[in-house]
Amino acid sequence: MSEPRTVIVTGASRGIGLAIASTLAAEGFRVVAVARRSSEAFEAAATAAPAGSMHFMACDLGRTDALQPLVRSVRVEHGPIYGLVNNAAIGTPGLLATMPDHAVSDLVHLNTLAPMLLTKYVVRGMMASGSGRIVNVSSIIAFTGYNALSVYAATKASMIGFTRSLSREVGRLGVTVNAVAPGFIETALTEGMDESERERIAKRSALRRLADPDDVANAVAYLVSDKARNVTGTVLTVDAGSTA
Repeated sequence: MSEPRTVIVTGASRGIGLAIASTLAAEGFRVVAVARRSSEAFEAAATAAPAGSMHFMACDLGRTDALQPLVRSVRVEHGPIYGLVNNAAIGTPGLLATMPDHAVSDLVHLNTLAPMLLTKYVVRGMMASGSGRIVNVSSIIAFTGYNALSVYAATKASMIGFTRSLSREVGRLGVTVNAVAPGFIETALTEGMDESERERIAKRSALRRLADPDDVANAVAYLVSDKARNVTGTVLTVDAGSTA
């Protein structure tokens, strides 16, 4: 029986990241979930998952000096890294004209710089081995825009450009790079909306509903799988037809 492939999923203690980690574990991957701290939800998911398929490593991804040691630790404990899912992000809202400089900087630092540098350290091993999967979690807001989310939108748009160009750089070495762009998802983030706003967004979509974290997780699982071996440099939208 072959050794399971190791995939890092960032921001995996809750929400979409946890759904991705759980789905990949169920698909037979060894998942290393990365976040600042674990959660009861993660511990419950890890207990329910196949034995030894979900592991947690604490790391503040905003501390870019910790990223290379993180990658080194994953390799030492779990072997070669086959996949990386850059999911961790913050969604601080605010009008650009009044948004504090530090809030702008924090968004760009965690949502753009951190995943780029983490990918840099992970992809080297993939290039050497001649195989690997990178999936970046973007957002439909990257190409539709949304009031009071201009900085967030900019960071998510940057991940699409990053995806397309990096796929060119590493494709010849057997590494695929793709992105998923979720719409408004049934998570703790949308729970902050009032019911009328949620209904308005759902009615605007072709399927008249919001997608949920498992829908995004299934898209990521496809892109990480062998079934997507010839899919690279693309963006897979998961939004129940909101942008159709």
